[in-house]
Amino acid sequence: MATVKDLFSKNLRQSGIVIAFVAIVLLFTVLTGGTLLNPTNVSNLILQYSYILILAIGMLFVIVVGHIDLSVGSVVALVGAVSATLIIKQGMPWYVGVIAGLLVGLAIGAWHGFWVAYVGIPGFIVTLSGMLLFRGMTFLVLGSVSLSPMTSEYQQIANGFLNGLLGGYGYDLFTLLIGVFAVAGFAWTQWRSRRARIRYEQEVEGLALFVAKLAAVAVVVMFFAWKLATARGFPIVLIVLAVLIITYSFLAKNSIYGRHVYAIGGNINAAMLSGVKVKRTIFWVYVHMGLLTGIAGVVFSSRTNGAQPAAGNMFELDAIAACFIGGAAVTGGVGTVIGAMIGGLVMAVMSNGMQLMGVQTSIQQIVKGLVLLLAVAFDIWNKRRAAAAKA
Repeated sequence: MATVKDLFSKNLRQSGIVIAFVAIVLLFTVLTGGTLLNPTNVSNLILQYSYILILAIGMLFVIVVGHIDLSVGSVVALVGAVSATLIIKQGMPWYVGVIAGLLVGLAIGAWHGFWVAYVGIPGFIVTLSGMLLFRGMTFLVLGSVSLSPMTSEYQQIANGFLNGLLGGYGYDLFTLLIGVFAVAGFAWTQWRSRRARIRYEQEVEGLALFVAKLAAVAVVVMFFAWKLATARGFPIVLIVLAVLIITYSFLAKNSIYGRHVYAIGGNINAAMLSGVKVKRTIFWVYVHMGLLTGIAGVVFSSRTNGAQPAAGNMFELDAIAACFIGGAAVTGGVGTVIGAMIGGLVMAVMSNGMQLMGVQTSIQQIVKGLVLLLAVAFDIWNKRRAAAAKA
């Protein structure tokens, strides 16, 4: 059985980011006089940064295969522009705008995937081109003016709550039950994973440490659920985000596609020799990125109740930062969906905390830049430490 020291030394990157996240939450809770963990603020934090977390899921797979996507901010703007034009100008139902936005995202993902995978142009160049191309298309679609408001149904995607389904207690019981089910599901999957590792004679942590880990997760999840239950209930956008996290976590860990993605990022030549269809896999990575960008574009335009030519500015950098802070390696082949989510939450808590403190935007950007730099530096140091230990 692995000890606490062994567990941390073997996965220092992930352990470190979890500890850092908890420390940042505690720090800004103190600095804001408890406002950070105010139920309404916790709810607002989810609504304000959900689209960045959605983008981070797709960006993680792109980074794992050794590429990058610099166009997601422009694509978010274009998706919002297309949806707003159909709903506001053409009078189409809200769901037509959603479907059109997703199709735009898919088409752009296929466009990028074709040039990167089959033509062989680096993703950096292709998506840098896309950043300019799709921003220009956004201005053309909108005629360089903003469009608003969206229909009330469309606004509910990112601003709506499931509240009062089991109310009457001074809090939303439905939200608490969702938290209970989430804890139970996590515990069940972890127990199955532990039993499988024992069956194959792989090293696992001691039972006491395993139970302590589950208890810690249960406390955090239920605390989070309580904050939502005593505010406005369960955000609809959190359902969308949860479905995406579960789906893409499964794809990363339990699918042939996921194994191929990590194989390509780890060693592309070895992957080719092993029979991995590298071009097809990279193509589909960008298609998935396009789909998730389309979802993020719908969520963002719903949140802002309209479309603006300059929407999505710097979103790509926030998504990339979330992945690297959450444990993705610069060289590819390493990273998890959960890690990217934690990295995104680190950025969200920092931004929200500094806003509550009244810190200037310029200072906020400086802090974010330094955090990203330190995260990448830590990744490089950790690799060198591991290489030195093997030598």
